[in-house]
Amino acid sequence: MADPSQPFDLITIGRIGVDLYPLQSAVPLSDVQNFGKFLGGSAANVSVAAARLGRTTAVITRTGDDPFGTYLHSALREFGVDDRWVTPVAGCPTPVTFCEIFPPDDFPLYFYRQPKAPDLEIHTDELDYFAIRAARIFWITGTGLSAEPSRSATLAALKARDKRGTTVFDLDWRPALWNDTAWGDPEEARPYYAEALRHATVAVGNLDECEIATGVREPRACAEALLEAGVQLAVVKQGPGGVLAVHRDGTTAEVPPVPVDVVNGLGAGDAFGGSLCHGLLSGWELGHIIRYANAAGALVASRLACSSAMPTAAEVEELLSGVPS
Repeated sequence: MADPSQPFDLITIGRIGVDLYPLQSAVPLSDVQNFGKFLGGSAANVSVAAARLGRTTAVITRTGDDPFGTYLHSALREFGVDDRWVTPVAGCPTPVTFCEIFPPDDFPLYFYRQPKAPDLEIHTDELDYFAIRAARIFWITGTGLSAEPSRSATLAALKARDKRGTTVFDLDWRPALWNDTAWGDPEEARPYYAEALRHATVAVGNLDECEIATGVREPRACAEALLEAGVQLAVVKQGPGGVLAVHRDGTTAEVPPVPVDVVNGLGAGDAFGGSLCHGLLSGWELGHIIRYANAAGALVASRLACSSAMPTAAEVEELLSGVPS
């Protein structure tokens, strides 16, 4: 665990849950007989990914007051993530997420977050603003803006941080999680995204997520719109098209995907995020940061799980050694 007298390298705030992944590939969920249980949720996974790379990390979130909540505490600690700000919510079961695995590019998700996910019950008066301000990187997600009181707490944390250090906004668009409707309304979400972008220094998202935040879809236009919205670095993930990163100072990096045999694409974005944080903390040049993060994401895509699949630095460097720069 981290030295309590020192600021964390990374604090994330947002979604956590239990992932139940089929142990059989290319089998419909209705026919699956065996599942593996894993720590899940984007905020939790990003903190795990950075911890695997030697960073001190913590997550601000909430679980149900139930055995799955107990499991998540244990899993976080095993991965080296500080769980002091993970608290239970009575009456809100710990979320469970199932997926189907149809490589190389079809991985449907089924979220069970009723009657309300406890990670949306984060309150402004429960936040440790001193620690949030002190963290070298603070990471928020779009899902945290989807409902109250999490929305207000997330925005309050951003305002209190006031762009100290690096503040990353993972655009993380999950329409099914907005306002308990079958599909979220981008027009409803966009003002909250705009407010978060005003306080963030880095924005990260795929093309769908960037379009929600900016209203445009062409990668370069997305990056320029995110910079105009207030961030210093825009990172646009394009799947088979690789990654485009544009800094306000004019520095640009375009990195192709790392070829791997895909087993499960879920979690690759969280590995990318944790590795992006590692690279930013290391002070690397932008192209190397994005290549490194891309390789970490590829490694997780080649494995079944998310959290337990997060790579070590040695694994990322080994993969990169065989990839042309």
